Amino acid sequence: MQTILGANGTIGSVLAKELKNYTDKIRLVSRNPKKVNETDELFPCDLSDVSRVDKAIEGSEVVYLLVGFEYNIKVWRHKWPKLMRATIDACCRYNAKLVFFDNVYMYDINAIPHMTEESVVNPVSKKGVVRKEIADMLLNEVKSGKLTGLIARSADFYGPNNERSFLNEVVYNNIKKGKKPNWFIDADKKHSFTYTPDAARATALLGNTSDAYNQVWHLPTDKNTLTGREMVTLFAKEMKVANSIFVLPMWLLKVLGLFIPIMKEMPEMMYQYDRDYFFDSAKFDKRFNFKITSYAEGVKFTVEQTNK
Repeated sequence: MQTILGANGTIGSVLAKELKNYTDKIRLVSRNPKKVNETDELFPCDLSDVSRVDKAIEGSEVVYLLVGFEYNIKVWRHKWPKLMRATIDACCRYNAKLVFFDNVYMYDINAIPHMTEESVVNPVSKKGVVRKEIADMLLNEVKSGKLTGLIARSADFYGPNNERSFLNEVVYNNIKKGKKPNWFIDADKKHSFTYTPDAARATALLGNTSDAYNQVWHLPTDKNTLTGREMVTLFAKEMKVANSIFVLPMWLLKVLGLFIPIMKEMPEMMYQYDRDYFFDSAKFDKRFNFKITSYAEGVKFTVEQTNK
């Protein structure tokens, strides 16, 4: 049994399709799980209630932790450590391997222009502190020998029907609404994005590769990183609209945060947009024979397949 915690999320539903290549025993855990494959086992569960995590994991060989809590620091501080602790404890109890889908918030600000698995961990944001805490929980249990686990890290992501993607939200959706696509701080800085179908396929591969465990992996991402302006140009071309962009400065983000809750969470993360942001997946690229989707292909597929 391979179990996905957060099965209805951005990566979860795509991951379920990919896991079918490895097993026909897949358990989908979320508030209202829906079958992706005919043989999927559904386990309705609000993972905010950590008392149910043990039962959700019981009988699993591999557990994928892909939960996406509300993008709010108070929520993260309250829910993430509890969920990670409960997940680790259950995996240890049932001898299940743990695959944690992570982001890059814990890296030092000076690592952002070239992030690798060996980059210095020194978060500068409140959200980064939470991500470091939960990643350390997993890695400490691995180091102690109690847990077999791995961390699969992604850059900011994009892809078809991806409601949690910054790129989808402020570029694709704005264009669909007849508005100018937006960018944060500086559109002439390079910024890596991981294509979600690639991320899901790679996560399934890692979870089913025995020697991939007990380490950190960067998920495969096109190394030909583009600037924000170049990414917007790709979307404009595919959506057949005029190529324009509106860059949101920091002061405007802070003003918008007075009225839009999600924008209130953004200023502390803007260090990722005022400099180049390069996510290096060379370790994965060397280990696996994996075709990475280029940015041009990814944007094309995103436009073609979203809301089909």
